[in-house]
Amino acid sequence: MEGRTLTSVAPQTRVSSGLGTRLRQLRVAAGLTQSDLAGDRFSKEYVSQIERGKTRPTPQTLAWIAERLGVDSSYLQTGQTWDEYAEVEAAVTRAEAAVEGQHFEEVLEALEGIKHSPEARELEFRALLAESWARTSQGELRPALDLLTRARELSEDVVFSDVERADVLYRMGVCRYKLTSINTAITLLTEALDLADRSDLPCDRLRSHILEWRSRCARRQRDFAAAREDIERALELADRIDDTLTVAHVTFQASLVAERDGQWLRARALAERAKELYEVHGDRKNVGRLLNNLGGLNYLLGKPDDAVEYLKRAFSVALEVGSEPDAAQAVSSLAQVHLGAGEWELAEEQARHAVELLEGRPDFLDETGNALIVLGRALMEQDRFDDAHQAFAEAELNLSQLSSASHRAVAWTAQGDLASRRGDDRAAAALYRRAAEALQDVRF
Repeated sequence: MEGRTLTSVAPQTRVSSGLGTRLRQLRVAAGLTQSDLAGDRFSKEYVSQIERGKTRPTPQTLAWIAERLGVDSSYLQTGQTWDEYAEVEAAVTRAEAAVEGQHFEEVLEALEGIKHSPEARELEFRALLAESWARTSQGELRPALDLLTRARELSEDVVFSDVERADVLYRMGVCRYKLTSINTAITLLTEALDLADRSDLPCDRLRSHILEWRSRCARRQRDFAAAREDIERALELADRIDDTLTVAHVTFQASLVAERDGQWLRARALAERAKELYEVHGDRKNVGRLLNNLGGLNYLLGKPDDAVEYLKRAFSVALEVGSEPDAAQAVSSLAQVHLGAGEWELAEEQARHAVELLEGRPDFLDETGNALIVLGRALMEQDRFDDAHQAFAEAELNLSQLSSASHRAVAWTAQGDLASRRGDDRAAAALYRRAAEALQDVRF
């Protein structure tokens, strides 16, 4: 995003009910009547209207009143001096830059302890978006949603546009996707896109990201036609604004759609293009993720040795950038390759490592479930049937939370294979039938 898509709003643009209260308090403290304060410049009735919040003075009038009262004009408007406002704005700007650089600990450090004026809601809004994205990226999804709920409340103020409201809904949709509430995510993302489309403001970058994430939702539901349509529209928007980083994000997702469609050569070409764009931007985290995907694609294309090299590089990059989830996905992919090569013990070791790295990450249930499936199959091949049964049961528990019949079908198929190996043909047939029925309900 992946970062901020909004422009800041100047503090003078908002009518402030607190302005009148502060003006009255300062006037009384100075021992002035409304007539005294008005002087020859305007009437005491005008001062009364300001104090009652019935009118908004111009910046020039505010500056004149502030000078009469011996205070900073910014304090009259926001409850903060210009220095205080500038200090908060600098902290928020640092946080937004850290989001762009994916330095999420720095985001939280920049925003720690800052105090927002009720009259400078644009700064609070920007801070909420930055912090919520950092917490989303670290798997703190419920706290992120709480922050976004507050941002959504703020965005209803007339000072904010439909683009800002769309941005909040977009981020809420991402959170819901990561919490596996896919239908809710689609509703939020669709509403966000509608707001952005009708705003008549330039927001192609935001629209592209909304479509990119809605495509992920469709792919999760195995609605590949919808996923492909959204990702193609997202790519058109990103190309139109010549935003190569957004093009990289969208191309990455286009590669995944092509992979799910069985177009492995096209998927590999798209992944290579996305990786090159990320390298230009110095985005090592996403370079590592593309290396992992390229490893998987080379394995599917019958090149296991190339796959292992890509996956080892992906694991190395993930460690370099300090991303345990990405390291887990790389080592899980390695486990799958070694499982296919008949190296059961190595596959078991790597699958267990992946599960350990993903512990406590509810936003990676899919990856945890897949690692447990590989672990169970490695154990099954070693005739450790009870251990395999436990691994498959844990996989089903994780995958059943994804609101996706196809994911549950993977677990049931694995359990059916285990039952067959144990000679329980009746149980195996029941599990295979359940998996087949679940897949019949999937939209293609």
